[in-house]
Amino acid sequence: MSTCARAGRRWQLGCDKLRPRVSIARCFQGYSEGAGVSAEQVAIAAVGEALVNAKRVAVLTGAGMSAASGLPTYRGTGGLYNAIEIEQGMPIEEILHMYTLARNPALTWKYIAQIEQACRGATLNRGHSILAKWEHHFEVHIITQNVDGFHTAAGSSRVTELHGNLARLFCLDCERAFTISDFDMNKLPPRCMHCDGLVRPGVVLFGEMLPAAALANYERELAAGFDVMLAIGTTAGFPYIHDPMVAAGRGSTITVEINPDLTPLSTQVTHHLQCDALDALEKLDLVLAG
Repeated sequence: MSTCARAGRRWQLGCDKLRPRVSIARCFQGYSEGAGVSAEQVAIAAVGEALVNAKRVAVLTGAGMSAASGLPTYRGTGGLYNAIEIEQGMPIEEILHMYTLARNPALTWKYIAQIEQACRGATLNRGHSILAKWEHHFEVHIITQNVDGFHTAAGSSRVTELHGNLARLFCLDCERAFTISDFDMNKLPPRCMHCDGLVRPGVVLFGEMLPAAALANYERELAAGFDVMLAIGTTAGFPYIHDPMVAAGRGSTITVEINPDLTPLSTQVTHHLQCDALDALEKLDLVLAG
């Protein structure tokens, strides 16, 4: 839920070339010409081989990553933002903007609470667990736009939350920290129980910069380079997601998009797996396990 003040930045990613250790024939014995193999199987085979030979892997995740947890996506078919815009008659970029929070906090909080309600009761899915397990095979860096905290809950040790975490709140006046469970979401906007100041969510609203620490970590890892970069369940609408993927693909990095919908990235990556996040991750996990 943000824009990025560094949209005009030119990203430069360096990466050592992959050193193949396992041939695609050994990994995927059933995938041969004339065997009735689908395009998806061929793509899974190729991505699987890249992962088998990888040392450093970046995984950029969006709302589609948590779809199997029962959470709605923000954009795309059936997206939560689409429904909000229809109901309110104004763009989500205005409803969840930093200036709207300042002028009309009840409006912004109405839909923040709606997003939180969609998260409540949901939990991590097997896709999150698979990514955490992959740390046994190679160095995995999760860069997520999601605010649900599921990657950390699954056990991933290198997680950068670019858009913050919805469970964390803080007072704009006294800066005391709270959790979402400290407040009754039926009484909005929430007020600080210590100074009566306005409490806001620890997420990045439209118009705000990304958290400095998260952004610095992201830039540091991008500079170190990756053998494989996967964009999972994100429309890649933000330049800090789209641009590094495209720049990496111009070098030796294998870039992969996993998304049932077509996005601006779809024609600019090495491989586009047009399927759900969990489906693709389970198939790739079988390759790594074999």
